Parts: sequence; structure tokens; C-alpha cells
Amino acid sequence: MAQVYRSGQPYGTGHPARLTPHEVRTRTFDPRRRGVDPDQVREFQAQVADELTDLHRQVRLLSQENDRLKRALRDWQTMHARECRPPNEGPW
Repeated sequence: MAQVYRSGQPYGTGHPARLTPHEVRTRTFDPRRRGVDPDQVREFQAQVADELTDLHRQVRLLSQENDRLKRALRDWQTMHARECRPPNEGPW
């Protein structure tokens, strides 16, 4: 989730910032004397970015399913409330 600013300073929203696949693919690292193989780093970045893409898709689909279920429950509750007698209506 994006940072919210108060008085020019970032204010935590309680949700971690999401890392995008594009950020993973385009991240660069400073060279070191005894560095790693750049091809292996790029391959690993591609794997992580692909996994992030899949996870973001799954989150989106689950969010849509959650919204659908909430609507269905709300519709069922509305229908059920119309069929029930109001409280305190009866011989007792």
C-alpha cells in the first residue's frame, strides 16, 4: 500500500509496500570486486518477478471472489429477513 504523508514524513499505514515485478526485473546492484555472475542474478530476478506476477494475479482473483461472496451473503440475508416474522409478533 502506498505511503501516506503527514508533515512531509511518511506515515505507516500498517500494510507493507508491494514489490512489483517490474521493480524486481529492473533492480541494479553496485559492482563489487568479488561479485556474482550477472546472468545468474538476472535469471533469479526473472523467476522472482514471474512469481510476483502470479501472486498479484491470485490476490486479485481472491479479492474478486471475496467481493462476490459478500454480495451473495448480503442478498441471502436480505431475502431471509423478508421471510422471517418480526420479533415480538405472536401469541407470546
